Amino acid sequence: MSIFYLFVVFMAGIGIGVFYFGGLWVTVRRLPTTRHPALWTLGSFMGRTGMSLLGFYAAMGGRWERLLACLFGFLLARHFLVRRWRTGKTHLVEKKRVDEWV
Repeated sequence: MSIFYLFVVFMAGIGIGVFYFGGLWVTVRRLPTTRHPALWTLGSFMGRTGMSLLGFYAAMGGRWERLLACLFGFLLARHFLVRRWRTGKTHLVEKKRVDEWV
């Protein structure tokens, strides 16, 4: 197994992560405006999970090393997307002091 294949699978994991968590972000943003939020949530979850599992299976190719590299890319994409969205203007609820909530 060469480093090149592991790098390609790592990049595929990043792509899968961007797809999964980007889809989750779109789903959460559209929930307030959709007619059937439960159906939208369930459909999005099933679609994102199914496509991501297919991506992992294809990238893995029967090798646990590739699966590990793909998973690492997936988690790295999650890490960077969460950091980006936390510091951006995409918050649904502004940060408030604890005593303002009571």
